[in-house]
Amino acid sequence: MADRRNGNSQPSHGKASGAGNTYDIDLVNFSTRLKSLYSHWGEHKSDMWSSSDVLTIGTPPASEDLRYLKSSALHIWLFGYEFPETVIVFTKKQIHFLCSQKKVSLLDVVKKSAFDAVGADVVMHVKAKNDDGSSLMDSIFRAIRAQSKADGMENPVVGYIAREAPEGKLLETWSGKLKNANFELVDITNGLSDLFACKDDTEIMNIKKAAFLTVSVMNRVVVPKMENVIDEEKKITHSSLMDETEKAILEPTKAGVKLKTENVDICYPPIFQSGGVFDLRPSAASNDELLHYDPASVIICAVGSRYKSYCSNIARTFLIDANTLQSKAYEVLLKAQEVAISMLRPGNKVNAAYTAALSVVKKESPELVPNLTKSAGTGIGLEFRESGLNLNAKNDRIVKAGMVFNVSLGFQKLTPTDKLQSSAGKTKNQNFSLLISDTVIVGKEKTEVLTAPSSKSFKDIAYSFNEDEEEEEKLKVKSEANGKEAVVSKTTLRSDNHEISKEELRRQHQAELARQKNEETARRLAGVGNGAGDNRSSMRTAADLVAYKSVNDLPPQRDLMIHIDQKNETVLLPIYGSMVPFHVATIRTVSSQQDTNRTCYIRIIFNVPGTPFSPHDANSLKFQGSIYLKEVSFRSKDPRHISEVVQLIKTLRRQVVARESERAERATLVTQEKLQLAGNRFKPIRLPELWIRPAFGGRGRKLPGTLEAHLNGFRYATTRSEERVDIMFGNVKHAFFQPAENEMITLLHFHLHNHIMVGNKKTKDVQFYVEVMDVVQTIGGGKRSAYDPDEIEEEQRERDRKNKINMDFQSFVNRVNDLWGQPQFGGLDLEFDQPLRELGFHGVPYKSSAFIVPTSTCLVELIETPFLVVTLGEIEIVNLERVGFGQKNFDMTIVFKDFKRDVLRIDSIPSTSLDGIKEWLDTTDIKYYESKLNLNWRQILKTITEDPQSFIDEGGWEFLNLEATDSESENSEESDKGYEPSDVEPESDSEEDDSDSASLVESEDEEEEDSDGDSEEEKGKTWEELEREASNADREKGDESDSEEERKRRKMKTFGKFRAGPSGNAPKRPKMR
Repeated sequence: MADRRNGNSQPSHGKASGAGNTYDIDLVNFSTRLKSLYSHWGEHKSDMWSSSDVLTIGTPPASEDLRYLKSSALHIWLFGYEFPETVIVFTKKQIHFLCSQKKVSLLDVVKKSAFDAVGADVVMHVKAKNDDGSSLMDSIFRAIRAQSKADGMENPVVGYIAREAPEGKLLETWSGKLKNANFELVDITNGLSDLFACKDDTEIMNIKKAAFLTVSVMNRVVVPKMENVIDEEKKITHSSLMDETEKAILEPTKAGVKLKTENVDICYPPIFQSGGVFDLRPSAASNDELLHYDPASVIICAVGSRYKSYCSNIARTFLIDANTLQSKAYEVLLKAQEVAISMLRPGNKVNAAYTAALSVVKKESPELVPNLTKSAGTGIGLEFRESGLNLNAKNDRIVKAGMVFNVSLGFQKLTPTDKLQSSAGKTKNQNFSLLISDTVIVGKEKTEVLTAPSSKSFKDIAYSFNEDEEEEEKLKVKSEANGKEAVVSKTTLRSDNHEISKEELRRQHQAELARQKNEETARRLAGVGNGAGDNRSSMRTAADLVAYKSVNDLPPQRDLMIHIDQKNETVLLPIYGSMVPFHVATIRTVSSQQDTNRTCYIRIIFNVPGTPFSPHDANSLKFQGSIYLKEVSFRSKDPRHISEVVQLIKTLRRQVVARESERAERATLVTQEKLQLAGNRFKPIRLPELWIRPAFGGRGRKLPGTLEAHLNGFRYATTRSEERVDIMFGNVKHAFFQPAENEMITLLHFHLHNHIMVGNKKTKDVQFYVEVMDVVQTIGGGKRSAYDPDEIEEEQRERDRKNKINMDFQSFVNRVNDLWGQPQFGGLDLEFDQPLRELGFHGVPYKSSAFIVPTSTCLVELIETPFLVVTLGEIEIVNLERVGFGQKNFDMTIVFKDFKRDVLRIDSIPSTSLDGIKEWLDTTDIKYYESKLNLNWRQILKTITEDPQSFIDEGGWEFLNLEATDSESENSEESDKGYEPSDVEPESDSEEDDSDSASLVESEDEEEEDSDGDSEEEKGKTWEELEREASNADREKGDESDSEEERKRRKMKTFGKFRAGPSGNAPKRPKMR
């Protein structure tokens, strides 16, 4: 390990004493970063580099000590390796190297690159083995003075790293001669710190790999080992745990990570602390005391690893049978750390992170402020602690994209109150500390927590194995006396609490979730205001419609007849002896009819702004004083010509509408990265003979295709060159694999962050599937025997086919999961999820009944279209409606955290699924409520967003709590008008407005229908419009209601036996989505 302890963690062949041919300096990287150094030096010479004209950097001899030096960091940043006992002097026109002959032979390759990059000549000064280098140093000083005189300066300003004490004979001699050379010496530490602060793509990738190793060691080595020790009550020392963890870092395969051992190292010896003795500094050491895990114990684990010298860090605190103070302090600390991370955005000041964390502690638990650490972390990279990027209250530097931070926050020396002394009496020391640390990258658009895969939520770090029933009962009574419910912890290693029913435990957990949810909602509403999460964009306006640029472009016409110009998408109409052009997009409908005298009429209705179904567009607003032609009719004796004209106009208009629709869809797409195809080293993972949904357009026969996994995404392609879809890994939000069991298909489903185009359809859901059973039609009319050998053989073939397809899909999924497990994809957190059929239930999410199945992160229905994919993390609350005695089914309303988003209703869920759904919601930490009626959610959410403070003051979501409202009078539902449950939902015209909008981009179905029209219609309404009006009128009268309750009521009226049912049997209203 000695050859990796000099702050560079390079392989042993990376030392200057090794063979020269083992070094491989990346000259492209060297040139780029040398330009950055000189550019930064020139731009910030006065404020960061102390007005220095010359930069001197000296690296000490190799050492076994684990240390971080800016001189070593500069070497690794420039060359990829550290060259010990080397002095580098940068001037504007020269770069001097003072080192041994071996190092000179290695560094000779940079001469041309340095001159091409910054125009500086590289001068090598070879030091003999027994020479102290004094004469060579004098020649360097003479070159500095000569350059200074040439620039018109008497005494040059020489910059050096003042905080690094000289080590070794060479640097001691250099330091002494430099101080006696009568130069003006200044410190350049700030300049180097700012130079290293923003990382490039290569550095970011190295840090991501280091963080992936750190998280893997924590999740796969540290936590399982600690859980095993606690569960089996083993005795193990902190130092033993440290040794095992360090070995796992230095041998990544022990943590299931495929990184070369020569590229990895530790940032510091892993830290394990318990038993009341805590030190939150990274310089702390793991002592030889035994790991302490008695009740009310606290265990702190900190792990840091490096990849190619770039650091990452993580620290987690684990609570054993936590008391009230420990639980509360941890929740406050976690909230403060998350707020600090959220403040690390480009443009913010560095001190905003600590200030935000401090304000959270002051608000939640003012008594804990003295115990809060004085810093929220530091910058991290080539150095574990980058000076100049301390996250404290005094640092007013600006956060920039590319910066990386170790966000570390803790409480020190906390002591339980007198009331909790009994619960902490068994611990070795009643004092405890808490610490949470994460590695965070500041991106241009979002902040990425690289160590997030290691959970820090309370339920995942709190363990319970209390064996004392009396003590547990006391704590329970105490928590109830304080008005707080017990928090369910992650793992119950030993639990004797069998007397409490599952319903009671669920009720307690839901009460705690209600408190947390109201606090979270209050913070979000107070922080983001009314405009949170409104991602809806307005429809793209049509471009200026130009049929012809000038009169001269009109095609010559011999006869005054209706003419269709396909090339210019124009209809030429004869009006008062002249041919007048109309762009086909201005035409709404065209129809023809024939009277008894065999006279044919053609009727053309135009889009007129301001009339029903014709809203104002950009063109009408531009020419507000214009007069518009509403309708025109022509008469002809040639029915054949009339029919041909109508057909041509409809066809042309359909093509224009389809093109503009696709253009409007594509205009809102987010630009995706380019797919990197697998080369010779990596063979793509293939799955052939798949069908895709949504299907490609076109009239040809549909063809199956092949799905391939490449370096950064999937590609699906058929034998037709135009039928191809690329799905980037970075755009995949959720991936699902659903094998065929009771279904006819086995499928892979991808739910995306951003829309993509499949053919001419814009979609966020792409599915690939194979039918596992062939459709068989029996030609004979008679029934076949169940013991028919042919029938049995056919069923066996179907089972074999289904099993083979499922195994092929499973193999593809496993190989892709292995690909996603590589370090470069660690930040994406991708893995194929499989639906949990035993938790599924039937319901109506859209128009037809479907089997809806939860997964670990979503609620999905992937068989029927449109698909249903609901991310559990985006759910605010769930309201179970029409729940009551005597009801055969109920409805589920999902309210999202984005209040601008319409709620999702799943109707007609069988009441037999109610308990299972409650249990599933509770285990996934989703707060649910029950109500006897359907609620008007649009009005509720509108009221909340308009006046969030009133919503918070009146108890948040507790207005939905039936247990609280049942104790009040029956008329109390009128007291809160803002959140009044109502079984009469006001009519909303939004759906009609959306469907009836006749803009340039409208549905093709409406255009394909022929409209006979009525020449006597005064307002020019088409048959489609009249039918819609009649349908709307019927809907208002309730004639289209087909609910079960409505049918029963009409049936009972027929027999004269109508009687009022329970309140839950009110007629069901149309859904508002």
